[in-house]
Amino acid sequence: MKILSIVVIVALLVFSIFWSGGGDKVEEGVLRVRIGHFPNVTHAQALVAHHFSRQGKGWFEQRLGPGVKVEWFVYNAGPSAMEAIFARSIDVTYVGPSPAINAFARSDGSEVRIVAGAADGGAALVVPKDSTLKTGADFRGKKIATPQLGNTQDVACRAWLTAAGLKITQLGGDAHVLPTANADQLGLFTSGRVDGVWTVEPWVSRLELEGGGKILVDEKKAVTTVLVSSVRFAGAHPELLRKIVAAHAELTEWINANPEEAQRIVVAEMEEVTRSKINPEIIAMAWPRMTLTSKLNIGSLKTFVKDAREAGFLPRMPPVENLLLLPAENKN
Repeated sequence: MKILSIVVIVALLVFSIFWSGGGDKVEEGVLRVRIGHFPNVTHAQALVAHHFSRQGKGWFEQRLGPGVKVEWFVYNAGPSAMEAIFARSIDVTYVGPSPAINAFARSDGSEVRIVAGAADGGAALVVPKDSTLKTGADFRGKKIATPQLGNTQDVACRAWLTAAGLKITQLGGDAHVLPTANADQLGLFTSGRVDGVWTVEPWVSRLELEGGGKILVDEKKAVTTVLVSSVRFAGAHPELLRKIVAAHAELTEWINANPEEAQRIVVAEMEEVTRSKINPEIIAMAWPRMTLTSKLNIGSLKTFVKDAREAGFLPRMPPVENLLLLPAENKN
């Protein structure tokens, strides 16, 4: 009986150590850093870095120092990545601003912090070339697909329709916003089962090139992607997080200085994670529509807060300034 009690106590200690570390536990002297991203062009820094890691030439690994192992995780859209943060499955992730804001509000400010910008632009509403729809009011009774309920494009779509005077609910309203995985949007679009798609690159360019679409609303200046850390990771490893942010900023500069090479890497990595062929022409078309930057447009972020509130995703919201954990050079 005494031996059994000792075993139980040891097991509980091991369990508590694991969860207090949140998954970034040390295994044989190695600290794991788990980074999430999506297979989207607007996550170009992550795609390039993931590819370098896959080739044994890790960008982050070389800058985080010995004893740090980087592991990559791929998600379809923002809410899934935020659930992974809550579950302590990842430490840092590239994600859209709306899911980050929503996660911040849901946790009453206790779970996530934005630590850098990543991309502006590269998101749009696409409609068929022969569509006569021109304004938000024209979408009364129509259907628009978005990547996932509560993701950045989903919130932007709902805010745009609401601003046009339509009543939009999460389940219906005057127009129907249909959360649909990016990979499934093209089929719905070409078959005429949706009247438009509000999504992000490279899916915007694919809808144009392969689906015969045209851009109706181009979000050129909106914040599309940010870099987010869990509060737990930021508190436990502040110096390591500082190195991650610095490596991200340096990588952003390298990509902007080497766009052709970066595009080739993005194509290769997207093919790897999606297990499908990627048309380089789509990536080349998408590239100039976005701005890769480690700086964060705080004004645009506050607009997202307003839009998310109006869309019904933020019943309460702590001060947005508390969401930010930015070095001075990353504020815009």
